[in-house]
Amino acid sequence: MSSKERLYLFDTTLRDGAQTQGVDFSVEDKIRIAETLDELGIDYVEGGWPGANPTDTAFFSEKRGLKSARMTAFGMTKRVGRSADNDPGLAALFDAESDVVCLVAKTWDHQVEVALGCSLDENLEAIRDSVQAIAKHKREPMIDCEHFFDGYKANPDYAIACAKEALAAGARWVVLCDTNGGTLPHEVEAITREVAKHIPGDNLGIHAHNDTENAVANTLAAIRGGVRQIQGTLNGLGERCGNANVVSLLPTLMLKPEFADRFETGVPHDSLKQLTHVSRLLDEILNRTPNRHQPYVGASAFAHKGGLHVSAVQKDPSTYEHVPPEAVGNKRRILVSDQAGRSNVLAQLESAGIEVEAQDPRVKRLVDEVKEREFLGYAYDGAEASFELLARRALGEVPHFFEVESFRVMVERRYNAVGELVTVSEATVKVSVDGVSIMSAGEGNGPVNALDQALRKDLGKYSSWLEDLRLADFKVRILTSGTEAVTRVMIESVDGQGARWSTVGVSPNIVDASFQALMDSITYKLLRDGAPAAVPVSER
Repeated sequence: MSSKERLYLFDTTLRDGAQTQGVDFSVEDKIRIAETLDELGIDYVEGGWPGANPTDTAFFSEKRGLKSARMTAFGMTKRVGRSADNDPGLAALFDAESDVVCLVAKTWDHQVEVALGCSLDENLEAIRDSVQAIAKHKREPMIDCEHFFDGYKANPDYAIACAKEALAAGARWVVLCDTNGGTLPHEVEAITREVAKHIPGDNLGIHAHNDTENAVANTLAAIRGGVRQIQGTLNGLGERCGNANVVSLLPTLMLKPEFADRFETGVPHDSLKQLTHVSRLLDEILNRTPNRHQPYVGASAFAHKGGLHVSAVQKDPSTYEHVPPEAVGNKRRILVSDQAGRSNVLAQLESAGIEVEAQDPRVKRLVDEVKEREFLGYAYDGAEASFELLARRALGEVPHFFEVESFRVMVERRYNAVGELVTVSEATVKVSVDGVSIMSAGEGNGPVNALDQALRKDLGKYSSWLEDLRLADFKVRILTSGTEAVTRVMIESVDGQGARWSTVGVSPNIVDASFQALMDSITYKLLRDGAPAAVPVSER
């Protein structure tokens, strides 16, 4: 039997995270995310607020069959003036297929009097009756003490009275919420310690918002103060500035000795290796570009650019890495830039599977070429695919797939058939594959999209290799001033397996820069997937 204390993980991505601006989960999205959280080892999955909207009501219309996570429905305590058995909000919760019901309750006297418009005693009665009603319907009751920390600062006796009322009525968990997100870590720890004198830690939770960029720190402070349930969302989703990020909290709790030596969670260490995948899966569902600088799981979390850093990391990764990237399913990245030395280039070549001797004179020439090209505006620390192509071309390892003989782009603003003013982009591309010229036209949302459509419309034998390729992100940076300015374009591409790669192009002409990056993206995919080389005309 383990001597460690148990921490319980409560994920509210599907409820609080759904309040993020621009986030709109479908029922299918919710099911997929809930199952992913369950497989990860999360204890509680809060699926939404049944009765509040059709999506959440549909989600709770049937049991979701999670293996170990307890499905949680969210709602409010009963309205003052109604009995718990006659409250429509609670009725929707009783009808929902869930194991747990989490009710939000006012615990700040100012909120009770202004927002609810009732007396402090009436609010206590609503908390008590609602919790008892949930228990009577054979669901695990839980209370989110809304605005608890602000309420405690204003009237500690009343805030604690609300928490004690919930516990006495049968709440399994009493969760302290920093709803406005303005409380600082030292305050959270001190207040939590005081509350823990009245509410046992095994019944105490924390729900932190990120309005001061302290949600994760506040959660860790609350654990030190005594709480044993922690709430958060994947990738820190949430209203305003978001919630405590479960993706940052989990590895901190499991890999940092201060917490790992004392506590355990329901997440196995093998499952922790899926964390990067889980984080990026959510971004894929939301059609968002992953935050490359996100701790632990971001593409830059274990990226090294300075030559001295790279040299040290190759000798001992702990010199510049606080945890092994493999522990969270991430990987080390050695960047190549104008700050790079031979160590960077050799490490990047090794990562790409390119075997070359350290003293090979081509390495020195490649380092010099990278620095020269970055002086001209190229940036390879964010475009590893373009660097790999540059390196393989220098070593003669890029097959000849196709040749672009010419391209043309036209942008026209005109009235369409129904009298609407629209801007249309059309592109024509002429390529040669196996000595055969192919001309294709495409129309798109802007010149780059039109070029992409035209280029992939018919690439002969290579068309099937590109069916699952799509452009995920497109960034333009003006490097010099004036209308004749040099432009750098970065394109991020993704395939059907979720693999991502970035390419770069530079030119005084934005379309030409875009086409360079687009060509590198297509060539990289063909090279990576082992597409056959084109047959030179002389060999036909």
